[in-house]
Amino acid sequence: MEISALAMYHCLAFAWYFFVAYSITNVRTEERPSEVFLYGGQWKYLTVLNLVLQAVFYGVSFLADVLRLIKKLRCAKRVISSRDLLFSVLAFPVSTFVCISFWTLYSYNRELVYPKSLDGVIPLWLNHAMHTAVLPFAVLEILALPHRYPAKKKGLILLGFVAFLYISWVLWIYSVTGEWVYPLFAFFSPAGLAAFFAGSLATIVSFYNFGEFLNRMIWGQSEFCFSLLFI
Repeated sequence: MEISALAMYHCLAFAWYFFVAYSITNVRTEERPSEVFLYGGQWKYLTVLNLVLQAVFYGVSFLADVLRLIKKLRCAKRVISSRDLLFSVLAFPVSTFVCISFWTLYSYNRELVYPKSLDGVIPLWLNHAMHTAVLPFAVLEILALPHRYPAKKKGLILLGFVAFLYISWVLWIYSVTGEWVYPLFAFFSPAGLAAFFAGSLATIVSFYNFGEFLNRMIWGQSEFCFSLLFI
């Protein structure tokens, strides 16, 4: 894809995610159901954190495109390294996890992850913007240009560290409020909850590996495909 076309795409994607994140974080207080949006607000939900993550990623991607367009290649290389690390370790696996895990649990019992009371607060388009569109955007990013993945050990350590931070945040909220971020967690014993978190981590690691596989299958591993970024 031409650099100018990439810049336009990344700019529009950034604007979209900024708009969606703004929309969900500005739900009017008086409309919020009593059982959600309490301690921690929207910032306790992985879905909302993912929206911010995607906005940051596409903002960095747009900056990299602009630097390439104005021939600031030395700066562009550093920004592209950050962009690729963000995409490989977080943006792709988290988006995939959010989409697949949400709709799987929603299909089984929506009250476990998205109470029906939210239908009167969050419009249908916003629900799909948060939980559905994130996956096609992530796949399109892989199709649009190659991304350099870090060494497997480094990538998995970073992903595991971020997962640990979020799990710690969820547990902290429970310790303060006595309420779980997602009603699903209340059905588990401590051992069951630990197993659930371990299974979720294994799932998101598999999505990391899948993203790396797709990137390699489409673009290969040769240095040539990455050198194209600076032509």
